[in-house]
Amino acid sequence: MTEGRADLPEGGTTVLMLGNPNVGKSALFNRMTGANAVVSNYPGTTVDFTRGTFIEGGHTYTIVDVPGTYSLEPRDAAEEVAVRMLRDCPDATVMIVLDATKIDRGLYITLEVMERGMPCIVAVNMMDAAHEKKITVDIAALQRLLGVPVVSTTATSGEGVRTLAEQIRKAQVANLGGIAKRLRGEEPRTESLRACGGCGGC
Repeated sequence: MTEGRADLPEGGTTVLMLGNPNVGKSALFNRMTGANAVVSNYPGTTVDFTRGTFIEGGHTYTIVDVPGTYSLEPRDAAEEVAVRMLRDCPDATVMIVLDATKIDRGLYITLEVMERGMPCIVAVNMMDAAHEKKITVDIAALQRLLGVPVVSTTATSGEGVRTLAEQIRKAQVANLGGIAKRLRGEEPRTESLRACGGCGGC
């Protein structure tokens, strides 16, 4: 392990859980890992991060609750650690967690992560809060736009968490050119993801 990097276990798949502060990442992390979690300081910093493991489909995943960040252009120590984790774990899968009540705010960091060419899956969390505020999130449309699996979750109740765990293996590298074309309405949908149980229909 290179000096200054987090001591993550070898073997299996590393999943970096990343998103803005206060999107329910920690609650989602706890749902996925249960009591199997360890809190550590990131090497050379005073910033804590939590890691744990879970097994899905016979495969072991090490999941890391990355400090919350609004951007990959860090403005404080926590955001710097988030950026370093992405840099230090180039082979990891990234689970981007969005707040269902503030999708637009989370899309900025989503696209920044996708630009790095890492396999991604998106969890639209806090769906219960969105329902209470009468906010409708079109999960299928978001998945078609981004071209990666998108799953709706409510970490506090556990809704969607099992599906999210099952879909991690389908994480994909985003086609940024395709996203840009779809945003401009220039590209008809000519491809679909493999069946994603969380999208409500692909």
